[in-house]
Amino acid sequence: MITHDTKNVLVVSFGFLLLFTAYGGLQSLQSSLNAEDGMGVISISVIYGAIILSSMFLPPIMIKNLGCKWTIVISMGCYVAYSFGNLSPGWASLMSTSAILGFGGSPLWSAKCTYLTISANKQGQKLNKKSQDIINQYFGVFFFIFQTSTVWGNLMSSLIFGQDSNIAEIPEENLQYCGAGLCIENFTTTGNTTRPEKRLVDILLGCYIGVGLLAIIFVALFLDNIDRDLAREFRKNKGNVSFCSTILSTFKLMRNPKLLLLIPLTIYSGFEQSFLDGEYTKNYVTCALGIHYVGFVMICFGAVNSLCSFAFGRLAAYTGRIPLFCLAALINLGCILGLLYWKPHPDQLPVFFVFSALWGMADAVWQIQTNALYGILFADHKEAAFANYRMWESLGFVIAFAYSTYICLSTKIYIILTLLAVTMVTYLFVEYKEYKQPTEQMIYVFNSEKTDLKDEKYVKIRENLNEKYVVSQTHF
Repeated sequence: MITHDTKNVLVVSFGFLLLFTAYGGLQSLQSSLNAEDGMGVISISVIYGAIILSSMFLPPIMIKNLGCKWTIVISMGCYVAYSFGNLSPGWASLMSTSAILGFGGSPLWSAKCTYLTISANKQGQKLNKKSQDIINQYFGVFFFIFQTSTVWGNLMSSLIFGQDSNIAEIPEENLQYCGAGLCIENFTTTGNTTRPEKRLVDILLGCYIGVGLLAIIFVALFLDNIDRDLAREFRKNKGNVSFCSTILSTFKLMRNPKLLLLIPLTIYSGFEQSFLDGEYTKNYVTCALGIHYVGFVMICFGAVNSLCSFAFGRLAAYTGRIPLFCLAALINLGCILGLLYWKPHPDQLPVFFVFSALWGMADAVWQIQTNALYGILFADHKEAAFANYRMWESLGFVIAFAYSTYICLSTKIYIILTLLAVTMVTYLFVEYKEYKQPTEQMIYVFNSEKTDLKDEKYVKIRENLNEKYVVSQTHF
């Protein structure tokens, strides 16, 4: 039987599935579809630059005033605007809608993470289980469903673009420029990429817009407003709350040493995702196989990512975080070294899918465990913590996409390899500090027959802990 909290997790997950079926498929194509002057890649940089700005002030104030549900709904509308901008791609239309999407991006993800964390804490209370285990399970379910958006979004693009009559064989002599061997970064823009027919592009964008609008309607109708009372109370008492204090809560949390040590891990999350979307799809898949293969390769990534998200979300309860993070690091290390020396060729078709599958397995760990780690370590400052997460992850995207057309692919590979090493050192130090000084995670059970929940000391504790934990009567 599906519980109330589980229903909400499923609604959030399927809402994001629909939304990112549209956006994810479109993002995967940007480096190839709008390749002129690097317009597609630059538009993605604008998106994540705007996310950084919005992360500084928007998530806490929107979530506290509107609640998680309506923050998600409004932010979803910003994503749909980007699909409209691609109908007539130009610098003005693409960059303006990219900025709109970016300003909605951080509130969307912060609200989602906050919503799942609140739901997990409530479920942990009911079942008398560790909140962190429920958080891992909820994020696992979310990413299991959410990551299939890569499958559906790219399946749509592959089937539609597969009807293009302009598909041509790639000359053998052009293949020498694929991969990291030669430093001619713009070759795939002029040589191996042919933009599909406008009719097919418009059909695809029409499908993406329809799916995005469906996501907004679905969440608005079926998601429970679980923090409605908190939002109403905040609006009523906001005269007593410093507006600047609420906005600056994102920056105040940076005084926490654990958060500072998690910054490299969070930035790396943006780097590794942007590498697949921007570099692997352009310099390996599009260059050697053609743009119509991008969707199929990304389908493989999404399918493996989805399955591993579900498996790792449950496995974490038995293995803990550290073995999973180490597994992801080893997988990425192997892929990075392999891509550095591999010369892609159409005759090696299975290899293209092997790399995307392995990258999907590693990404499942980075996404679930990093989100869960923020929810566990900073449970008393959820909005600010997840705003920080989006801000630093987006910085990784911005940096990676910003230099995409200016430096050699081999140099980019060495950069991501170095960042991976720094990430693991700082992450393991966080785990060491957590081992020495654990973040308090108390399971609570209020016995309504023996405890007056309106008792002043209980009310004060709940306010101070801000839903971080409920404390057993034996603690008083």
